[in-house]
Amino acid sequence: MSSHLPVALLDSLAGLPGYNRETFERVHAAAEKITSLRLNPNKITSPEKAQQVLQSLSAAGLNKVPWSSEGYYLPARPSFTFDPFFHAGAYYVQEASSMFLEQAVRATVDVSAALKVLDLCAAPGGKSTLLQSVISPDSLLVANEVIKARAALLADNLTKWGAANVVVTNNDPRDFSRLPGYFDLVVVDAPCSGSGLFRRDPELVSEWSLENVTLCSQRQQRILADVLPAVKEGGVVIYSTCSFSAEEDEAILDWLADHFELENISIPLEEQWGIVPTVTTKRNCTGYRFYPDRLKGEGFFIACFRKRSGESVRNKGKEKEPKKVALTARQREVMMPWLNVPASYEYLLHQDEVLILPPLLAAEMPLLQQQLYIRKAGVKAGQPGQKELIPDHQLAASLLVADQIPAVDLNLQQALQYLRKEDPGVTTAVRGWALVRYEGMNLGWAKFLPNRMNNYYPKELRILKEITGL
Repeated sequence: MSSHLPVALLDSLAGLPGYNRETFERVHAAAEKITSLRLNPNKITSPEKAQQVLQSLSAAGLNKVPWSSEGYYLPARPSFTFDPFFHAGAYYVQEASSMFLEQAVRATVDVSAALKVLDLCAAPGGKSTLLQSVISPDSLLVANEVIKARAALLADNLTKWGAANVVVTNNDPRDFSRLPGYFDLVVVDAPCSGSGLFRRDPELVSEWSLENVTLCSQRQQRILADVLPAVKEGGVVIYSTCSFSAEEDEAILDWLADHFELENISIPLEEQWGIVPTVTTKRNCTGYRFYPDRLKGEGFFIACFRKRSGESVRNKGKEKEPKKVALTARQREVMMPWLNVPASYEYLLHQDEVLILPPLLAAEMPLLQQQLYIRKAGVKAGQPGQKELIPDHQLAASLLVADQIPAVDLNLQQALQYLRKEDPGVTTAVRGWALVRYEGMNLGWAKFLPNRMNNYYPKELRILKEITGL
């Protein structure tokens, strides 16, 4: 059985560590589809809840992804669209190999410290949600995406994840050089020729060429050169691709070691994981190759560096502090019953809506607003009116909503109707604003009136597919 892989690719991989042409072709010809996901530790806080969510996806029981603390393989791909747990942010569907980022982060930075972290090429949000789960709540994550439409998707996925210590930006990599020596950790999951995803997405095969590999390699160099000034001295850069080509992998490591004050860092591995270490011939840099014929995951490459020199402190005093708009006493009064927010958090009034910001984000917000195009920051609580708060969907999805807010629990069919932005016809004594939940997990807001329910689920997030078989 032919694997239909480009011969030029197969020939170009000859001699690379861990590459076996015969088993590589065979695993691609078999075209096995592997589905994996990561549970959201912000929202799945007990073994019982984890069990319930995993059980609903597969009664057969699930295997762990060995290098991930929250990752699981599914025996078959369910319809995530029709799973209210998915819409509630209980988990993120992510390719298993790329979950290895967790090991890279834990091996290179102190995850208990308050870190400033940048995920440079972040959409749709797999690595950002993973980073947010691994770093401390006192840290700040900037998740950036250069393409506007993809930045919107990234913001939606991070809203669903529920964390407040995240900013979503829509900037070119070179814009970050305006923040010299700023970040403790920068993750660059660079755009690449995509050969590591051929098994998952066979259509990519026809787009692959040696010319494209070269173009991608040049673009990867530009992206890295643009963002490196923003890494502080002693800070860490994690570089990854989903390409098998040495030009986009090992060659980039040598290029980084040649042109920048960077020291390569190795990551501890377990032998049974099947991950292949690769050492570059020129500069002796170690990276890690993931082959689908050696482990349960797609093609992936990752390597880590520490920056030996650079600006470690930004020049204070140049920034013009934007005027912070304080909430009025009335606005605070209207809002407080809705919120369960630590006393150290700050409130920012932005275009009549209140943003809730953790301390580090609140402190950095003036600088970030000045230098970057911000798509989302912290948690948007909503619009405080004279009598009540008009709550935002971000508040429902977050961990900051007060326990005493009325909530209405829906069954599966009702939950799916709600997610389609329909009226599920619930009978309840609740009146006014309420959280709509499925199995105790928040889906969004509704307003219950004597004879109907107003559904406030965001129009752009609603399920469009027809529901069948319920």
